Amino acid sequence: MPLELVITVGALLISWFVFTGLVRLLKVTVGTAIKIALVLFALQVFFGIGPEALGERIVQLGEQLLGKGK
Repeated sequence: MPLELVITVGALLISWFVFTGLVRLLKVTVGTAIKIALVLFALQVFFGIGPEALGERIVQLGEQLLGKGK
């Protein structure tokens, strides 16, 4: 088996592994984004809590955790 063929097969395998890993990462990212959107939608519809109020509370929690809060 010529060395060029071995290198080509190895490069193809590595490329395939990287590609499938990136596809899996994309699936997880999209799934997480959809779940976050559903939670935000449910908070808005059922409790009237908008994204601004939620964002402010997240900032407050961060400040409290870091000791910068009131």
